Order: sequence, then C-alpha cells, then structure tokens
Amino acid sequence: MERRAFLKSALAVGIGALAVPFKPRLAQAGESDETFEITKTDDEWRSLLTPEQYTVLRKEGTEPPFKNAYYNNKAHGVYLCAGCDLPLFSSEAKYDSHTGWPSFWKPINDSAVRTKTDWKLLYPRTEVHCRRCGGHLGHLFDDGPPPTRLRYCINSAALKFVQGQ
Repeated sequence: MERRAFLKSALAVGIGALAVPFKPRLAQAGESDETFEITKTDDEWRSLLTPEQYTVLRKEGTEPPFKNAYYNNKAHGVYLCAGCDLPLFSSEAKYDSHTGWPSFWKPINDSAVRTKTDWKLLYPRTEVHCRRCGGHLGHLFDDGPPPTRLRYCINSAALKFVQGQ
C-alpha cells in the first residue's frame, strides 16, 4: 500500500512539474493582465448583451460548433466586438477551418485583440479577447493557413457582422 501511495504522489508531482513551465509561444506575444477602456458592472453587461453573448463574452463560454450565426458566413464585411463595437476581423481574413466556428488568419489590425493563457482544460491554450472591453472572443491556434499559419477560432456570439465595409 505504501508503494502505491508513493507512485501516485510521484506521478502527480511529475505531471505538475511538466505542466507549470510549459507556456505556448502564441500566448507570450500579446499576453497581458490589463485594464480596459470600456468597463461595466455585471448588471450593465447583462442588460446590454443577449444571454448567449453574456455567457461567451463575460463568462468565457463557448457556443456549439456549426450552430452559430457566422461560421458559414461568406458575405464581405467587418466583424465587430458584440460588447463594444470595436472592429476585430475582416471577411478578407476569414476562412473555412472545418471546426464549426468562424476562423480568421489575422485580426483587422495588430491592436484589435489581446491574448492570455487559458488553463481551463488543464492544459494551456491561448485565449483571445477584445482589447477595448476585455470580452472573451475565442482561442488562437497555430494550425492556420499561410501567410500567418494562425487560426483565430472565434465565437459568433462574440461578434456583430457589418456587411459591405
């Protein structure tokens, strides 16, 4: 029995030691603990957003794949933050990643979004949020198309689409 307890403890310590120093390259570039230009109380966000938008933007939720407004949108235009109307992505950088969520290979400009490390699934992922209101948008992966090889996998509920811009 003593040996089994020792092995369990050693395994837990080993996994913890491996996970702590690991930090993905993507999260390091724009990562920050920042304050935001637009701040509101929880009640103000609830009154401004739909329940689904609130869950995604303020509680870092995820909508179902293939059952959202923009994953298959082919129209030309600009995608804005649903929380503050900041332009985030252009339809020119949108592509079909076959994941069921809108995917972009770059934001509309370098300052539109910020990133931070997300440990909610017990392994690090790079979370993407709006630089102006801090709303959770989705995640960033390094399996996208050229020229960036990045995939900004974004929740439709976090976006508003303005056609033709």
